[in-house]
Amino acid sequence: MADDEEAQGGRIFFSNIGRSMELEDEIVLTSVGIDIGSSTSHLAFSRIVLERLDTRYMVVERTLLHQSDVLLTPYCGDNEIDAETLGAFITEQYRVAGLTPEAIDTGALILTGVAVRRSNARAIGEIFSAETGKFVVVSAGDGLETTLAAFGAGAVARSGRQGARVLNVDIGGGTSKLAFCENGAIRHISAIDIGARVIAFDEARRINRIEEAGYYFAGRAGVPVALDGYLSEVDAGRIAAVMVEALFEAMQGGAMRQETADLHRLPPLPAGSLPDVVMISGGVSEFLYADTDQVFSDLGPLLATGLRARLESWPPRLERPQQGIRATVVGASQYTVQVSGSTIYVEPLAALPVRNIPVIKPTLTFGEDIDPCAIASVVRHALARLDLHAGESPVALCYEWEGSASYGRLDAFCRGITDGLSSVLAQGHPLILVAEGDIGGLVGMHCRLEGGAKSVVSIDGIKLDEFDFIDIGAMLETSGAVPVVIKSLVFPSLGLGHEAFDGD
Repeated sequence: MADDEEAQGGRIFFSNIGRSMELEDEIVLTSVGIDIGSSTSHLAFSRIVLERLDTRYMVVERTLLHQSDVLLTPYCGDNEIDAETLGAFITEQYRVAGLTPEAIDTGALILTGVAVRRSNARAIGEIFSAETGKFVVVSAGDGLETTLAAFGAGAVARSGRQGARVLNVDIGGGTSKLAFCENGAIRHISAIDIGARVIAFDEARRINRIEEAGYYFAGRAGVPVALDGYLSEVDAGRIAAVMVEALFEAMQGGAMRQETADLHRLPPLPAGSLPDVVMISGGVSEFLYADTDQVFSDLGPLLATGLRARLESWPPRLERPQQGIRATVVGASQYTVQVSGSTIYVEPLAALPVRNIPVIKPTLTFGEDIDPCAIASVVRHALARLDLHAGESPVALCYEWEGSASYGRLDAFCRGITDGLSSVLAQGHPLILVAEGDIGGLVGMHCRLEGGAKSVVSIDGIKLDEFDFIDIGAMLETSGAVPVVIKSLVFPSLGLGHEAFDGD
């Protein structure tokens, strides 16, 4: 991006196609979304239409160009994904779609489920090394995957539009993710080691894969299992029944047996009101809603049958999600360009540019007296929700300042955010702050001079949402501002027949 700015007199250009986004009211992009999960992997190619809304481009239309076959995620050993086979599959899907990597403007690669825990999961992103700058690559841990599934399935939007409490249960190959949604927001999330491929077998029913959870559930069902052993339909049904019992217990929240609580990868759902609506997404949903007759030689069909029987006698009504197996596929990324205000603070200047920085937008309360402990708590919660709490990645914190900028309020706010981001800053990453109002300079300077932050990038005049990823370019000498490219994960709006999308 910096090279384009120097070559073209400081104008901001999008992607690799030499167009000035500042002068266009509508932009058409070709995108690809790739989901590599513990059970299956698949792609979807789309055409995205963006229109200018003030300074921000918003997705107004999405057309599906090609939806790939579903591939059983290939493995070469117990702890490694077969990158060569996976790469060949993706290359073939480009060919079938009639597209080349050069024709793709933007995209997202999501690693989910047990696949994230494989020893070479990070290396899988290297398949797309040629697309650096155009792709958002995310290893989705339990919290982020749960959140992605709830948005992708349409549960969050449905809870807002229907005024209903919606529980989305995304059942994949290795884990099940639960999100309780209310009033257009996710209130609680959980994840548990229950999935269709914790035990998998071939056409002769010879077992070729057993996860740790597979051994556990087989033991609870009283079924001996071993690699290369035989799993009868009856024994598979007994194992699936135990899994459904545990999953249904987790879906109800509150008090549960200790052995079920111990299966959770995230804290169990709290006790409270039952949902009004239950939606099932993930690979098992394809069987539960009878959307496929494809056989994957795993426990998926049995889990679907058992769960549907339990749901038919449960008061919440079962409804179909907007996306099933593809709920966590972020079909494309949407790029937007904004230019920051000039009331910003960057120290040192060498901290820029930065690229592909995930955004958190914690719900901050700006009372007359700002409580730094409360600020730190909600910041840490936002990091944990998107699996960023370990501090391995730099993070951009977006906020909307309210009230006066007195020394006391500034000091409390800055102490709160630096404390909340301590795990990130301890790894040597810069403190990256993005404000919507003209406050970036004051906040950044205070964090640097009074708070002791070693490297600060504090910009303003930018509107961001959670799930955005941003690039911040080097400072423009003519204005003292910085160019910002925003890459938003695109989720489907509910009930729009022409597949319009928004970035919420």
